[in-house]
Amino acid sequence: MATFVLVPGAGGEAWYWHRLVPELTRRGHEAIAVDLPAEDDSAGLAEYTDVVVRVIGDREGVVLVAQSMGGFTGPLVCARVPVSLLVLVNAMVPAPGETGGEWWANTGYHEAHPEGMDTERDFLHDLPPDVKAEALQRREPRQSATPFTTPWPMEKWPDVPTRFVQGCDDRFFPLEFQRRVVRARLGLELDEVPGGHLNALSRPRELADLLTSWC
Repeated sequence: MATFVLVPGAGGEAWYWHRLVPELTRRGHEAIAVDLPAEDDSAGLAEYTDVVVRVIGDREGVVLVAQSMGGFTGPLVCARVPVSLLVLVNAMVPAPGETGGEWWANTGYHEAHPEGMDTERDFLHDLPPDVKAEALQRREPRQSATPFTTPWPMEKWPDVPTRFVQGCDDRFFPLEFQRRVVRARLGLELDEVPGGHLNALSRPRELADLLTSWC
């Protein structure tokens, strides 16, 4: 049995993983979704890392899954506690010394996605109607800019097995853009799954199948 510790992206809500958690537990694993202090302007990457480290505690056999902006936090956690596998899902991949604010220009993101962000188009387009309705009814979480202003402090990627999962239908971080960035920064090929940027909400079964295939 593996323990999956699930780190959300911007907004920091554990709710993002609420459809994936039962899929993982149904397959015989432990799954813990983390809430991050995203609205706290005093909290940056160090504080986000502290939260995840406390959640892991003395657990062993941890598979750390980090989505989107969580790509900045996941490797920092791996430098502090034993992690069996780091899985990035539709994630930002930081470079040493790079801030989250710099990532967009450094990766050529705006050339790959020139339309600007649109919530309906980029995030909600493939959610089942009931899940989409619930997402729209919830208060939109606020994301402090603080974590985007601190340079990523690691000199290199942590020495931990890493996989990168990318939704084929991700409109926010397009597939070919991610393929290029991940190859350049991690030397990895993508593990492709159905679904868009929020595929833990839209395609939890398929995501759980892939995650548990590595345990």
